[in-house]
Amino acid sequence: MRKVEQFISGKLQERKDKLSIRNLSINIPPVDFCSNDYLGFARSGELKDRMNTTLASMPHHLNGAGGSRLLSGNTRFTEETEQFIADFHQAESGLIFNSGYDANVGLLSSVPQRGDTIITDELIHASIIDGCRLSHATRFKFYHNDINDLESKLKLAKGNIFVVVESVYSMDGDIAPLPAISNLCERYDANLIVDEAHATGIFGAKGQGLINHFNLTEGVFARIVTFGKALGVHGAVVLGSKNLRHYLINFARSFIYTTAAPIHNIVAVNCAYQYLCEIDHQLIHQRITVFRKALKEHHIKALDSESTIQGVLFSSNEATKKAAASLQSKGFDVRAILSPTVATGKERLRICLHTYNTDEEIKLLVNHLKELN
Repeated sequence: MRKVEQFISGKLQERKDKLSIRNLSINIPPVDFCSNDYLGFARSGELKDRMNTTLASMPHHLNGAGGSRLLSGNTRFTEETEQFIADFHQAESGLIFNSGYDANVGLLSSVPQRGDTIITDELIHASIIDGCRLSHATRFKFYHNDINDLESKLKLAKGNIFVVVESVYSMDGDIAPLPAISNLCERYDANLIVDEAHATGIFGAKGQGLINHFNLTEGVFARIVTFGKALGVHGAVVLGSKNLRHYLINFARSFIYTTAAPIHNIVAVNCAYQYLCEIDHQLIHQRITVFRKALKEHHIKALDSESTIQGVLFSSNEATKKAAASLQSKGFDVRAILSPTVATGKERLRICLHTYNTDEEIKLLVNHLKELN
């Protein structure tokens, strides 16, 4: 066996020994408490009809983009969609990337430079961490949602300073103290970057997100909005100034050196935003209320969250995997989140709530959670 194969086998065995090995599965239980399709857009027949109607009005569209945006892959419809999204979020401009990962890596690897400082929440998404690593800027972490610790790091920062947070954290489901963070950034001349992946569609008027909800649009340097969560489609956009957009077109490698999204993907994004303007935005919050109330009635301890992401902690990878398997055997698609994805001792069931989950399904899920505790 080659040395590299020995290395690969050894690393996989380590994961198996720690009960943290990842595997793909196509056996999905029928009741979805797992996906990020919070508003049901990914399964929406109404949204699919709108997409098909729009595509039918473009009889000469290509199946693929045929090249990067800088070569053959740009269209007027794409640029109009970018401005439509920017207007929706009350931003000056926007640039679409092929995924949230591409957007975060492209932004963080190209704007901060060697000698600059990036300060991130300790629970920030892996794509942001990877972008920071590629930037060669100095990176500090501050304790999760801890304003005092953030300020201590700001006092050490040099060069252009960037503070990067998520508005809703993907594993804990809690909300960042954005007004306080924005005030600190203004005081220390730092540039605030906010990933709105799990807030878009859920918070703010018509689902604009938490930056809009807190009236912080003037105090943020850049926002990353992904389309694969509540919007139910695919891709992402970086929102900011027109100058930032032009900079990313010139320097963000994950934008420059990749084939553009095909037009049917841009149509899906455009239609999803139009649909977002028309739905009942209270329904998802009613589902969250039902779940939290049921947890309280059954005295089940869970992470404090007002979002669609709810976490029930267990003591180890083994206990968490057993709990998930038990729920899956009863027809509930609930997944175990294991270390090293989360810290050891904070393994949990990550339960995602959706508009299509009925009150009865939610209450039955909590009943089964009670049996596991």
